[in-house]
Amino acid sequence: MSDIEIYIRPLIEKDAYTSFKWRNKSKIWKLTGSSPNIKITPNIEFDWIRKVLNKKDEMRFAICIKEKNEYIGNVQLTKIKNYKAEFHIFIGEEKYWNKGIGSIATLLLIDYVKKNMNLNQIYLYVDKENIAAYKVYKKCGFSTVKKNKDFFMVYNIK
Repeated sequence: MSDIEIYIRPLIEKDAYTSFKWRNKSKIWKLTGSSPNIKITPNIEFDWIRKVLNKKDEMRFAICIKEKNEYIGNVQLTKIKNYKAEFHIFIGEEKYWNKGIGSIATLLLIDYVKKNMNLNQIYLYVDKENIAAYKVYKKCGFSTVKKNKDFFMVYNIK
């Protein structure tokens, strides 16, 4: 998949000093389905991270390069409810795009869920134009359920 070794760790407040830069790049948000409508400052990002880390129905992780302990993106579960959760991922550092890191981070999160959480299913929506992401999810074991404006995909755990 990738020659670059990564790990995931819980997102922490000081990650805001890196991630605020990504939130101001329209290229990163083009295919995610949402983007900020204001310029994101470190303080705005810090407040956002503090808020989401306190949510009981979300788990957020940083994707990091092992060799450098470099924080390069996020992988997360939101809307955790009724033994299901919605999956999200993005690589904020463009130099790490198309290197297989998204696949590895996805599999690491799936492994974490299997070992530590009582979930039956992870689901996601992916823009039909985001073929690279769609291929990652298929390779990681997600099945396509519906094809409308977005693809709706699921990974069944149990």
